[in-house]
Amino acid sequence: MRAAMRNRPLPCRCAPGGLAAALALPGSVLAHVLDPSSDPSHLADGALLPWSLEPWVVALLLLSLGLYLAGFLRLRARSTGQSRALRHRQAMAFVAGWAVLAFALVSPLDTLASALFSAHMVQHEMLMIVAAPLCVLGRPIGAWLWAFPRRWRLAIGGAARSTAVRAAWGLLTAPAVAWALHAVALWAWHVPRWFELALREPGIHALQHFSFLASALLFWWTVFGPRSGSSSHGGASAMLSLFTTMVHTGALGALLTLSPGLWYPAYIEPTSALGLQPLQDQQMGGLVMWVPGGLAYLAAALAIAARWLAAGGAAQQEPQR
Repeated sequence: MRAAMRNRPLPCRCAPGGLAAALALPGSVLAHVLDPSSDPSHLADGALLPWSLEPWVVALLLLSLGLYLAGFLRLRARSTGQSRALRHRQAMAFVAGWAVLAFALVSPLDTLASALFSAHMVQHEMLMIVAAPLCVLGRPIGAWLWAFPRRWRLAIGGAARSTAVRAAWGLLTAPAVAWALHAVALWAWHVPRWFELALREPGIHALQHFSFLASALLFWWTVFGPRSGSSSHGGASAMLSLFTTMVHTGALGALLTLSPGLWYPAYIEPTSALGLQPLQDQQMGGLVMWVPGGLAYLAAALAIAARWLAAGGAAQQEPQR
């Protein structure tokens, strides 16, 4: 059937109608239409898409939030004045990032991403340019550590101060290394062979999402971490990372948008069944990466520049005082 779908003309239907129909399809149907043996003509509507409640994903999300809140309450009790206000801002950032992460992974968007490439790109961008920077701004490592009893904290802290762990963390959070890891993850997983393998194999799909999120967390740590605002060199390095990432992700989005051919044939059947032309769906996905993604990196660069200028102005005023 997939070969037949490739050879016959695709129906031209309006995009809003196709998306509305997609939102009304049962999740089991959307999961099934990626099977080459399935028949898209049997798609039925009338039921809302279900939430994708994978037990291990839900468990990890709840564990990360529970540990953060427990550690935050302990740190809040030990904080006063500006320190307590800072803790509150960090907690708000983490909770917001966690909410975006949970929405991307367990909401009906995850189910819809199995049928529409554009929805899949929205999911990936939410992981990399919304959830990841917010979680980094929430400074979760310290909060998680304080969620444990004192004896455990001392043991974990001692292990973290070991030479091997410090060297590994220093390497992974070096701006050039974090930038390269994020770029490789982004480009490698959009190679058609690997992207379609992730669509077919749940384990590979989980690895894809993990590599996107983990590399994005490392990348944003070099941008919003302590070192980025501690010196002019750190600020310049952060802005350089943001600018170059905006360029290469924009290039990938442009390639997807302007390509005359389909990159991922696995989406032909489900996309056509939902009333969209597959090439149109691919173009929308490319635009998601190209435009909103570029604006996110630009906004972050402006924030770093503003913080850098504010720090420079404060340093100039201190001798006058």
